[in-house]
Amino acid sequence: MAAPSVEGDLTSQVLHALDKTVPLSSTEAFPASTSTDLKAALDRLASRRMVEYETIQREEVHLEPEGEQIATHGSHEARVFEALRTAVGGLTIQELEETIGDKNVCKIGQGKAFKVKWIAKTKDGKLEAISDSVHDTAREQLLSIQKTRSLPDQKALADLKKRKLVRVQKVISFTINKGSNFALEIPDEATDLTAEMLTNGAWKTATFKPYNFQALGADQQAGALHPLNKVRSEIRNIFFELGFEEMPTDSFVETGFWNFDTLFVPQQHPARDLQDTFYISDPAVAGLPSDQTYWENVKAVHQDGKYGSIGYRYPWAPEEAQRLVLRTHTTSVSANMLHQLAARKGPDGRPPGARYFSIDRVFRNESVDNTHLAEFHQVEGIIADYNLSLGGLMEFMDVFFGKMGITGLQYKPAYNPYTEPSMEIFSYHPGLKKLVEIGNSGIFRPEMLEAMGLPKEMRVFGWGLSLERPTMIRYGINNIRDLLGHKVDLSFVQKNPAVQLSKA
Repeated sequence: MAAPSVEGDLTSQVLHALDKTVPLSSTEAFPASTSTDLKAALDRLASRRMVEYETIQREEVHLEPEGEQIATHGSHEARVFEALRTAVGGLTIQELEETIGDKNVCKIGQGKAFKVKWIAKTKDGKLEAISDSVHDTAREQLLSIQKTRSLPDQKALADLKKRKLVRVQKVISFTINKGSNFALEIPDEATDLTAEMLTNGAWKTATFKPYNFQALGADQQAGALHPLNKVRSEIRNIFFELGFEEMPTDSFVETGFWNFDTLFVPQQHPARDLQDTFYISDPAVAGLPSDQTYWENVKAVHQDGKYGSIGYRYPWAPEEAQRLVLRTHTTSVSANMLHQLAARKGPDGRPPGARYFSIDRVFRNESVDNTHLAEFHQVEGIIADYNLSLGGLMEFMDVFFGKMGITGLQYKPAYNPYTEPSMEIFSYHPGLKKLVEIGNSGIFRPEMLEAMGLPKEMRVFGWGLSLERPTMIRYGINNIRDLLGHKVDLSFVQKNPAVQLSKA
């Protein structure tokens, strides 16, 4: 015959103990039982309304092994003092170590005894006690903790924890009362209504086990979306709601031409240095683009100036433009899409207006810390149309970020090689109680657009932000490495809920 379970024993013990004492304290009645076993037994009884219980949480202070040693023998500093007090003429450090018998106690005790001025050095370099007696406060505190499992002086408790002499742990106990169906035994309960019970009428007198609608189901080990994908989905829906078309961003490797030169970034710009950009070693270069006219236009606008610009006036190197890089931004994709837009013709013979967006991974050779990774995700949007103005860009930013629940935007002039004017976007963060940068924006320069073949009167808004920043804010993450990379905890991915950016 199988032995009864711990839970089964406990349910019977609880009922018999409660029959004698009401209310019943679990700490006094079942000191040897764990809170987990007790809760399982109480839940079983409570589901049948045989008992009612209240959970009580409190903190208890327990001594660490070193704290136990101090409670028994005295603090390190007191032991050093006592050894020196009983010595005639003082002791050398080596003699003190031999007297105490513990080098670590001697070392720590010396420092603390000097600090509280219990001991001093003699002229001949020995140590001596300079008081007749001392008050060993640390030992008294630890002895008090041994008896009461608490210490009212929070500052003293913090100091003991810092010295790793004590630990604080949470203790769960229960106050138990009789329920409306209290009895000394759990009645036999049927778990199913069977055909046999219907035939012989046993169902009329049977007691059925009630459903526990609070019980957790079995873990299904289901798949889960990463928090970045949840926020990405929300932002994609905002773009689609505003009439944007998603750009293809599956090309992580770009030429310097598309990643930098088409964006009017000079070939001497610091962003193109090895310490900022990952260059591909094999193959190291790509062929020329199919549109040779565009290639020559980009060369001319850099080297000699064109479209009303004096350019950068340096010898533009085709081999630098052909170098392959891991893209540093998705604006390289935006440039490609605008170049394709220039070839399209609307009803009036001009390229039609367009709205594009992308959300994908980019790569920069940056030092990894709490807020920076060598790879991250960029959210980018562009609007190409006629008669656009800076005021229109600011108004649209209010609409776009407003759909994420970010309001009260402020703008600061900035510099980007491919936009003019350029603006950094800030919003007040209630948690940090300060303005934080949330994105960058601007109007693309004519040197970039007209080289593609876009008409002079067409303007293009552009703006971008990282996907990681709003995700970290929404999920309360302080270290970006906990969000992306090999250190991510899978339980964090599985347990975090979906996010709605329009809600705080």
